[in-house]
Amino acid sequence: MKTAIRYYSKFGHSAKMAEVVGEVAGVKPASVDTPLTGEVDILFIGAGVFLGTVNGRIKEFARSLDPKKVKKVVLFGSSALIKSPVPQMRTIFEEFGFNVAAESFTCRGAMGPVHSGHPDANDLQDLREFTKTICL
Repeated sequence: MKTAIRYYSKFGHSAKMAEVVGEVAGVKPASVDTPLTGEVDILFIGAGVFLGTVNGRIKEFARSLDPKKVKKVVLFGSSALIKSPVPQMRTIFEEFGFNVAAESFTCRGAMGPVHSGHPDANDLQDLREFTKTICL
């Protein structure tokens, strides 16, 4: 099974999460600035939110892909203020015709003193367990 991991990370939270996904999946994660080449069975996409919105580069990345070359998209992310970035990302990828997995992962993200330290070790362990359910 071919797996790829892409993320957008303004403050480093999504990058940290992508590293954990990569450890479990055995794949090196890359930012959405790195084009996806070839076909993949699973594409993990991670992002957070800033001022309540997922960064527009996630949409640009989705637009750059061919849905016929990505069998399934799995979403992950963190947020300090809204419940989850996943619904926004799901809308973007479904809008472009991708098969988005029902399963996703969200945890707290930090914004200054709000939820400081998140994603923390417990969040990252939960992400490891989630990723195992997708990859194994």
